[in-house]
Amino acid sequence: MKSKRILILNGHPGTQSLSRSLAESYRDSAEQAGHEVRLTHLSDMEFDSDFGGGGYKSTKPLELDLEKLLKDLKWSEHLVMTTPIWWGGFPGKLKGLFDRILLPGEAFDTRNQKMGFPTPLLAGRTARVLVTSDTPGWLMSLFYCNALFVQLRKQIFGFIGIKPVKIKHLKGATRASSKTVESWLQEARALGTNAA
Repeated sequence: MKSKRILILNGHPGTQSLSRSLAESYRDSAEQAGHEVRLTHLSDMEFDSDFGGGGYKSTKPLELDLEKLLKDLKWSEHLVMTTPIWWGGFPGKLKGLFDRILLPGEAFDTRNQKMGFPTPLLAGRTARVLVTSDTPGWLMSLFYCNALFVQLRKQIFGFIGIKPVKIKHLKGATRASSKTVESWLQEARALGTNAA
């Protein structure tokens, strides 16, 4: 199997979490399989998550942690993200990270458009997202129309050219048994081995 350059983003803002364990399990197996891996924990990053009112014409300068993550994203061939679902969306700091680094000239080009859409600048990359929540799958689909998954695939990663985006929804996370958690970690290890 060809070695891949993999960026892993643990999108949980806490220092200890299931998201962190999943990210680290994926990393360990990917490295053992010979892939190049860079891992970033959102909890270790220091930046202002508020995009501010200046718009795209006068954006805030990126803090060092954001500059490094953007550089790692451009370096990568495959993006892996772990995140919980809170109140139907991402943790605020993770959403702020997207707001701050996915900018015109870096992630998309507003000067070159096709059918009214800016040209994505991060095409050629794939993504895997491991999402934890307490919401059952049928409820996510029937009541919430998988809104967060659509947002990830189309409005965030798809918009900047990252596709396909494969999402694994790990349900019942808060009360998951140790056996269930171990099976999830084993799944993350298998994905890491295959850079999937």
